[in-house]
Amino acid sequence: MVEERQAAGNAIRTDEWKTILEELQIGRASFYAMRNKLLGAGLISIKNKEYRLSGQFSKDLIDMARWWWTAILNQSEESL
Repeated sequence: MVEERQAAGNAIRTDEWKTILEELQIGRASFYAMRNKLLGAGLISIKNKEYRLSGQFSKDLIDMARWWWTAILNQSEESL
């Protein structure tokens, strides 16, 4: 939903939570648990009261891969 609405230029606003609860047919606690896990994992972010996809998750993975490649496998960063 976040990706579709963002791509359409109509990002999900934080004040739309009641509508989303009805659409997903879930309770408020479930919605906030799901939202908090996505925020915590870096998959989404809140900017200007809108939910947006976040690039932080992939940045973290790149950093972890670079560390593994250089620190554990003793390879040069340039060969990555």
